[in-house]
Amino acid sequence: MSLKPAPARAANRPGFWGSAPRNLTLGIGFMLLVMATSTAAYRLAGWSLGDAFYMVVMTVYTVGYGEVRAVDTPLLRTITIATIMFGCTGMIFVTGALVQYITVSQLDQIFGIKRMNSRIGQLENHVVICGFGRLGQVLAQDLRAGGADFVVLEHDEERVAHARGLGYPCLQGDATDEDLLTAAGLRRAATLATVLPNDAANVFITLSARSLNPNLDIIARGELPSTEKKLLQAGANHVVLPTHIGAERIAEMILYKETARFLRGSGRMRDFEVVLHSLGLEIDTISAAADSPIVGQTVETVEQEASGAFFIVRINRRDGAVIAGPEGSVRIEAGDGVVIVGRGAKTRALSGLFAPPPDR
Repeated sequence: MSLKPAPARAANRPGFWGSAPRNLTLGIGFMLLVMATSTAAYRLAGWSLGDAFYMVVMTVYTVGYGEVRAVDTPLLRTITIATIMFGCTGMIFVTGALVQYITVSQLDQIFGIKRMNSRIGQLENHVVICGFGRLGQVLAQDLRAGGADFVVLEHDEERVAHARGLGYPCLQGDATDEDLLTAAGLRRAATLATVLPNDAANVFITLSARSLNPNLDIIARGELPSTEKKLLQAGANHVVLPTHIGAERIAEMILYKETARFLRGSGRMRDFEVVLHSLGLEIDTISAAADSPIVGQTVETVEQEASGAFFIVRINRRDGAVIAGPEGSVRIEAGDGVVIVGRGAKTRALSGLFAPPPDR
């Protein structure tokens, strides 16, 4: 005979039924019932709806301007006495519940911020995210899924409330302010990701962050391709161009349909990408331009030139042929879609190996 633990009593459950909103809701409901009942009672005694409601409101709120009509019968006196007793008692309860609701909300906010600041103060080797727009929200979601600690910096009040509502540690303010960066524990952080849609702000944040923590790994967002060089000069380790990446994805789906389906088309592959990301790896498809240095070279040679930054796991030929797990002797041809797995390959080695040489 198995023994099951007895369910907890409802009275011990936290939540609505033991909270200030519950008391306020019950109090307002009780007052509405008292006022409706008293108004109906005066109506039954022969009063008009206007006089009855006016009398109830004055009595409940203890204004005492005077009786609307003479209360000179036992029935009217009974109705008035009952309205005074239940109405005034109910108003006292509602007033107390309202004070409780406001006080509890303020205390929750105060202590919630204190707990959050204390939590941030204990973080080390965490990630600081500057900006909680669309890109920042996706980044925070992925970091939480990967089990990484992070702090969000956001200026917009609604976005701050949204971030805190999701349970993210979030500080409100301008991320270009060095004091705010310091409060986020930047000197103890491992990575900063500035993903604001403002290139100038991202450059300034990069400069400030690099001066505060010379060993920080900085990933910066750039809207314009011309900003990439400025961000790198400001101290960014990596630059991400969302528009450029989006265009590459579209080109990938047009040129290499099978490879795109292989990489993006299943939940298993998406889960695999999450695992790779948690290990600091990326999987992607890169086009081999006709005049790029890797055309004609073997897979082994290309991987050696990359100095271990990535390795090639699949080649999609322009004629539709697919080479999975290519051997080191396989040569890369112009127009091939090369599937690679590596550490930050986009920003470290690929531009120099797969792109055509710059014009001189």
